[in-house]
Amino acid sequence: MIAEGPSAKRPPHILLPDWALEPLMLLSRSLTLAVLGLPLVLGGCDRETAPPAQPQASPAAKAESGLLDRSKQGSAMPDFMLKDASGKQAPLASFKGKPLLINLWATWCAPCVAELPALDKLAKDRADSLTVLAVSQDLDSAVNTGGGGTDAKVAAFLKERAPGLAPWRDGENNLAFHYNAQTLPTTIYYDAKGREVWRYTGAREWTSAETAKLLDEAG
Repeated sequence: MIAEGPSAKRPPHILLPDWALEPLMLLSRSLTLAVLGLPLVLGGCDRETAPPAQPQASPAAKAESGLLDRSKQGSAMPDFMLKDASGKQAPLASFKGKPLLINLWATWCAPCVAELPALDKLAKDRADSLTVLAVSQDLDSAVNTGGGGTDAKVAAFLKERAPGLAPWRDGENNLAFHYNAQTLPTTIYYDAKGREVWRYTGAREWTSAETAKLLDEAG
C-alpha cells in the first residue's frame, strides 16, 4: 500500500486537510524525482504533471505489493539529525550498534497509519536485536488546528496508534530528499554498522514470516 503526498491537483475523490497541502515554503529545493516507469505496479497513483512538495500517496494497494530495492546495498547511512517532540535532536549515526529500520511516514498518509501498529509490535518483539525508527515527514510549516505545533501533533498521533515508537521527526524532509522517496511509506533497512541492506517502498506486513527473513539479512 502506498500513499500520495499532498498535491493541489489531487482529484476530488482523494481529499486531505489544508495543512497537508501546504508546499515546502521553507526549503529552497523541491522533490524533483524521476517518475516511476510503471507506477501502477506498486499499487500507487501516477504522478501529477507538476512535482509535488512532498512524497506522493495513494490510498489503495495490497499489503505486499510494494517494491523491494537492493540497488543501494552497502551504502553508508546519511549524516542527518532527527528531532523528537521535546525538541531533542539525535544524529542517525547514534542508532548504530544493531540493525536499524527507518520508516518514513506522515499523519496524512493512510497506508502509513495503517501499518504503524505492526511496526510497533515489531519493535517490541525484536527490541534486543532491532531498532525501529518511525520518522514523520509532516512539515514544520504545516498548519495545525489542535494547537501545540507539529511536534506535539505528531507525538499525540503516534502515541494513540503506536505507543511503543518514539515520535521522531524530519520536518524539512531531508531523508525523503536523500532517499528520493516518491511515495510514502518508504522504509530503509541498515545493518549494525550503518550499511544499507535494502529499502522498501509501500506498506508491508512487518510481522510476517517473509518479513522476518528479510530482517535476518542484516546478520
